[in-house]
Amino acid sequence: MPQTMQHIPLARSGSRRNTWLIGGAAALVAAALIVRQKARQAEHDNPATGEFVQVDGVRLHYVERGQSQGQTVVLLHGNGLMIQDYETSGLIDLASRNYRVIAFDRPGYGYSERPRTTIWTPQAQARLIHRALLHMGIENPIIVGHSWGTLVALSLALEQPDYVRSLVLLSGYYYPTVRMDVPLVSPPAIPVIGDLMRFTVSPLIGRAIWPGVLRRVFGPAPVSERFRMEYPTWMSLRPSQLRASAAEAALMIPAALSLRKRYHELTMPVVIMAGDSDKIVDTHVQSEQLHGELPHSTLHITRQGGHMIHHLAPEEVVAGINQAATAVGAELRGQSGHVFPAPSQIN
Repeated sequence: MPQTMQHIPLARSGSRRNTWLIGGAAALVAAALIVRQKARQAEHDNPATGEFVQVDGVRLHYVERGQSQGQTVVLLHGNGLMIQDYETSGLIDLASRNYRVIAFDRPGYGYSERPRTTIWTPQAQARLIHRALLHMGIENPIIVGHSWGTLVALSLALEQPDYVRSLVLLSGYYYPTVRMDVPLVSPPAIPVIGDLMRFTVSPLIGRAIWPGVLRRVFGPAPVSERFRMEYPTWMSLRPSQLRASAAEAALMIPAALSLRKRYHELTMPVVIMAGDSDKIVDTHVQSEQLHGELPHSTLHITRQGGHMIHHLAPEEVVAGINQAATAVGAELRGQSGHVFPAPSQIN
């Protein structure tokens, strides 16, 4: 009898454990169903609006606007975003008045593929985009990159210096620094465990914190009303895009480390733009330091500007593109240090 009584607590403990396991599994299944439905609905509501180009077995999605015979401007978005970021900022419409504008969904974002057989470093993406542009008959484009996209823009300019006419770099991360956000956002890229997270809890957590993330990346300015109303949030929270975003977060510091020793090789005009109150990257450590290293660069700082300066001051970004289109290398140095006032109205 005493021996029998000893087994009762063990049996109860095992029963509770099984209940928790069953409950946890049911919660993951429910989360997976919600995520699948949200992802399908997002793609149904936001179909591809551009064209596709197939390069090295990878299908890239892009939109093209503006002057078919004019100077080509290529837009490369930041981590976690898509073409719609440039759409909702108004930059595509503004630039297309005078330029041929091509905006890509970088590999893994929007409707562009990102095969898992490749490690998509900035250099790998630059090679793919360069081949895509050649396939499209584009010569000597101005490359505009925002945030993580600046690493791709720089890689393209370093690997194809005779091909890239000039660079416009927005809110870039150029030098390796300690970043506490990397271990927080990179786990969805881990095989198996990351896959489980991406298809279950990560999109739901991402949606819950989305408003706070936007306040941080747009701050100190308010979140652009057009972005808030028109940007397809759940397109960015699809499992495939979360994998791309997490992988790029993990690659960010090594990418900057691999590029920093080569910046002195750049000889084309470089227009560097940033906000003085960027909460994502330190403008002094990043943009100002890069400007000091590049003899053929100019630096434009937007007062009260955060990370999303193309939303806060799209007209000033177009002015930077105009400068990049007309500048010839060393001419830029005499125009350094211009500070844009914060615009009176936010798009």
